[in-house]
Amino acid sequence: GAARVSAETATLLRERLAVLEPQSLAIEDESHRHAGHAGARDGGHYKITIVAAAFAGHNTVKRHRLIHEAVGDLMRGRIHALSIGAFSPDEV
Repeated sequence: GAARVSAETATLLRERLAVLEPQSLAIEDESHRHAGHAGARDGGHYKITIVAAAFAGHNTVKRHRLIHEAVGDLMRGRIHALSIGAFSPDEV
């Protein structure tokens, strides 16, 4: 069911984001907030908060690009929308 798909997607996100060597990573499934709107049935809505040294010295756009590169093909199927909070260790 939906809960299993959500858990699988969260696991896949963790695996893909491991390349950034996060010190912390929180993944929240917000799909239930978007049920019924266009695109919602094609993939979930997820919010991630990630802290990684890889983000030090980079602006928000570059940080998001690093995340999207790591997540890759998940954005074309399992994930419809990704809300990102990306921080370097000295920012938390």
